[in-house]
Order: sequence, then structure tokens, then C-alpha cells
Amino acid sequence: MAATAVDADVIVIGAGPTGLMLAGELCLGGARVVVLEKLTEPTGQSRGLGFTARAMEVFDARGLLSRFGQGETVEISPMGHFGGTVFDFTVLPDAHFGARGIPQSITEQVLEDWAGELGADIRRGWEFVSLDDGYLDGDGVHLTARDPQGAERRLHAHWLVGCDGGASRVRAAAGFGFPGRDATRGMYLADVTGVELRHRPLGERTPHGMVMSAPLSEGVDRIIVCPDGTPAHERERTVTYDEVARAWHHITGEDITGGKADWVSSFTDATRQAEQYRRGRVFLAGDAAHIHLPAGGQGLSTGVQDAVNLGWKLAAVIRGENSPELLDSYHEERHAAGRRLLMNTRAQGIVYLGGAESDPLRELFGELIQYDDVKRHLAGMVSHVDLRYDFGEDDTHPLTGRRLPPRRFTGADGTLRIAQLLRSGRGVLLDLADDADVRREASEWQGRVSVATLTAPSADDGDVLAGATAVLVRPDGYVAWAGSPADGDPKRLRAALERWFGPADRAPATARPAV
Repeated sequence: MAATAVDADVIVIGAGPTGLMLAGELCLGGARVVVLEKLTEPTGQSRGLGFTARAMEVFDARGLLSRFGQGETVEISPMGHFGGTVFDFTVLPDAHFGARGIPQSITEQVLEDWAGELGADIRRGWEFVSLDDGYLDGDGVHLTARDPQGAERRLHAHWLVGCDGGASRVRAAAGFGFPGRDATRGMYLADVTGVELRHRPLGERTPHGMVMSAPLSEGVDRIIVCPDGTPAHERERTVTYDEVARAWHHITGEDITGGKADWVSSFTDATRQAEQYRRGRVFLAGDAAHIHLPAGGQGLSTGVQDAVNLGWKLAAVIRGENSPELLDSYHEERHAAGRRLLMNTRAQGIVYLGGAESDPLRELFGELIQYDDVKRHLAGMVSHVDLRYDFGEDDTHPLTGRRLPPRRFTGADGTLRIAQLLRSGRGVLLDLADDADVRREASEWQGRVSVATLTAPSADDGDVLAGATAVLVRPDGYVAWAGSPADGDPKRLRAALERWFGPADRAPATARPAV
């Protein structure tokens, strides 16, 4: 076996949306990154067709929305559903059902281009094989990978991240537990041409199952087929269009055998989550960390948020600004988010896909959804904008632990959005009261935290920004500290700066420029 050392801070396994987003985040923070992807070229298949409201905010914070072909006003869908019960997500401020009609293949290309521009070394045709011992407490990770010529190569990095999907080899090799519920049913997905289909964008039930259909482009329809009583099958197994057409006919009575499929696939309702997202120098993100029923298109968006949460923290540790203990917060924050994701997708599956036994539950949901409080709760859950990380005793302000909403602030250079202030991948301290003491406190973190003296938009008493005089925002858009006349103790600001951005006496580092 040839022995080849790879000079990389981080090796990422998998070039799907999660792996590519992580590679870009790490490079933005100055890390040297190698991405290994077993496929020699992208499949062009698009399981995902958009992303949630929170994922849109993440892309906006890195200046990526304009790359999806529609400018920074990517078309959104205000109407969404929970388990097939339709309602208007805009009942919750800043919420919507997310961007729709953007194939995953485009999302992956946007992220691959961005990561490559920032310096990520993306190697296609490289397959992860095995992991050496010592990753729990060693000074680096040694692994074996198979190169495009079939030769096994020994690679080295300081850190390894498995973004290699639900059947993750990294997860198995590193010994991560992956408990959960086995699949109970098999379902199908296909992009079909040559047939005329009635639009069923949010699904339609019959006594034999549920189907969805929606146009992707001229003459191409995406269909999802969920027949009742179909036994669970091997995840990602190969299926044929004839099999999909038979299932469609069984549910709808419609004959689509005269058409053909650009591609077909299968999926299940298996639900599992890694017990840990970090073991020593190995991390998991995206589907490698959690699998679930694809209800509401939340999987891709959750993986992207995993990547952004881990990326800035790992880059800060690599730069020497913070200690490796910061990385424990990745598991603490994202495991809880993943657990909530699995809960809501399982609940939707019971309501959406259950047979006659679920009719009373569907009827109850139909009644509950008439209440605005219920709509707000479900909209926040599925759009991911209501997530709040638990910061323990530092969690003293209503904003702390939440993402900063997409407000517009006014400064000397005009109007700015928080997304624009986060483009560099650094933290941001919003001085909303022209407070010299606040600016002085943050000056020791110059290079790690940008300070912006701005005027906040007027907010009513119910707005999360009401009364805030200063807000410290992490690079992932979540509020690390917020001050107001009642609780603006500068000692708490300093503690938050040290917790998230390292001791003040560490040499400041220069973040990579935004692209």
C-alpha cells in the first residue's frame, strides 16, 4: 500500500450539500480542507427540491442566494403543511415554508463552486476505506482511502468529519452508536416524463396510500409514491420505473406506464440518530448523524445547519483562538436540534402516511390548525427559525441562543442586513446604543469580532429586539449575548466573548475574505 501524507487540517468525507457547506465554512475560517467523494462526478439526481427558511438565512449570510439564479429574492412558498395539514407559515414573523423548485443538484453545484473558490481541495473518485486507532485522543487522524485508480492511500489530517450519508462508513469505523427505529414501509421517488399528471404538490391520500406530484420543468414531474402495506426494503436499493408505475396505479388507478423516468429511487421511514456527534477528532454531520422520513424537505437544510455550526468552531480551534472544548458545543447544540427534527418527522409520518387508523388524528390536526398559536409553533418547528440553543446560566436574555431575525439596521453607510454583516465568517457585535463601553470591551477581540454601531429598526414590545442595546452574534447567526438597560452587565459581555471567541490575549487571526 502506498503511503501518502495529505497536509490538511480537516478531511471531509462526502461531497453532498453538508460536506460542501462544511468545506466552505472551514476554508472561510482559514482551514486547509480536503474533501473525499467516492463518486467520480455528481449524479445530477435531486432528492431535495429546496430548503427551509433558516437554511435560506444561512446561505444569505454567506452571500450565496444570488448564485441560485434568482438573485437574493429566491422564490419562497408562504403556504406549507405539517403532516399534510396545510396552513400559512407567515403567521409567524420571518417564517415561510422555504425555497421551492431548486433541485439539489443546483444546490450542490453552488456549494462546490463556493468551497472551491475558497480553496477546498475536492477529490472525486476517492473512497473512504478505514480509520486507524487513536482518533479519540491522538494528535491527528490517520485513514485509508482508495484513489480513482484503485490504489489504497494512507492520509492524515488533524480532524475528520463524516458527511457520507445515512449508510456512513465513517460512523461505523469510528464506533458511533446509531440507535433508533427500523423502517416499517418502503416508498418511491421519481422524475417522470411523457405523462400528464394532475398536480398534487402537498400530497393526496386514497384508501391505498398517498401520492405527491409537482412539475419540475417543462414536461418533467416529480412524483412520490407511498403505498400502504409495502414492506420496508433495504435503504437506497435499486428500483425500476415499472415498479413505481405499478405502485402509482395501485394508489390512484392511473396508468403511467407509457411514460419514463429520468431517474428513480426508493426510501423508507427509518429513524435513527447518532448517540454522539463527536468522538475525539471525528465528527458526524448531516445524514451521517441522523436519518428520518423526508417530511417537509428538512434533511438537506438540517445538514447545512450542522455544517455551519461545526465549521466556524472547528476553524477557530485550528487557528488557535479557542480550545478544543468549544467543539463539545457542536454535539450539545446540534444533537438536540436533530432530536427535535426526528420527533417532528415521525409525527408527520403518522399523520400523513397512516391508514384509516390515523383518520381521527388527521381530523384533530385539522381542528388544532385553526388556532394561530398552533400555526406559529408548527411553522417555527418546520422552518427551523424557532430553534433556541441552551447556553445554560448564560441564557438570560430572550434573544440569547436564538438566531438573530433578518432585520435591517441603519448605519453611517446606509441600511444593512445582519446577513451582510456575517459574510466574512466572523462574529459581530451590534452596538445599538452608540455605547463606547461596549465597543471598548470588544476591542480586545479585534480580528475575531467585528463591531458595528447601528440603529435598530423600531420594534414593538413583542419583538425579540425590543429594548436591546447591544447584541453579540456568532458567525452562524445565533445570539451569544444581548444587553438591555435591565441586564446589560459588561462582565457578561466579556464572558460571552471569551466563551465563544477565546481568551482576549490570544493572537488575533485574519478571517478569509468573503467571495
